Amino acid sequence: MDAANQPSRPIKDFKCMICNHMYTTAWNLKRHLLTHTGEKSYKCTECDFISSDSSNLKLHMRTHTGEKPYSCTECGYKSSQLSNLKQHMNIHSNVKQFECSVCEYRCRLLGDLRKHLLTHTGEKPYACTECDYRCSSNLKQHMRSHSNKKPINCSICEYKCKHSSALKRHLLTHTGEKPFACTECDYRCTTAGSLKAHMRIHSGDKPYRCLACDYRSSQSGNLKKHVVKIHNDIYRYYPDNV
Repeated sequence: MDAANQPSRPIKDFKCMICNHMYTTAWNLKRHLLTHTGEKSYKCTECDFISSDSSNLKLHMRTHTGEKPYSCTECGYKSSQLSNLKQHMNIHSNVKQFECSVCEYRCRLLGDLRKHLLTHTGEKPYACTECDYRCSSNLKQHMRSHSNKKPINCSICEYKCKHSSALKRHLLTHTGEKPFACTECDYRCTTAGSLKAHMRIHSGDKPYRCLACDYRSSQSGNLKKHVVKIHNDIYRYYPDNV
């Protein structure tokens, strides 16, 4: 394109005397100056939120109204912010634009990359308020262990559980699928834990030991039966009653 025909750029005539940033309008400069003065004149009428920018207050008010004006054209996702919708749209794309600087991991969402980076740093910023548990993600899932709520429902029966992994295992009881196979015999089962317990038959491993005698077992259930039958008088002193 000829230099004479190139579109002219907006002239930035308004200069901040504190940091030298330039702006095209006096209004934009005025808004910028609030970042230096700390003045926050826009107040939420529902809570203590205050802001120096009216647009930020408008976005905040949607947390009270529940308004989500930005809709995904591919699914039912809705968002209160355009930036969240733009990030969501990456889910429907095969492009993994976010790349880890430490390893070859790539992902579609910036949030997923941030979580992944914690696997390199070892940082666990999310702390449980009920116990000493800390994690790099999925604190919400852990918190269910302290609650009696079971928000995940089976669509076939009345089974309810706290974690999606438990529902996944439960659904196998409806399909009859047994994805875990023994490498030594024809045994198959629905959970990795059951397969691990079964493999002790072949290995001879007996990790469950009676505290009152030399009895050992490959399964915790057998140890419990032993203690109740032989050492019933001390059963209540066992850790977690076996």
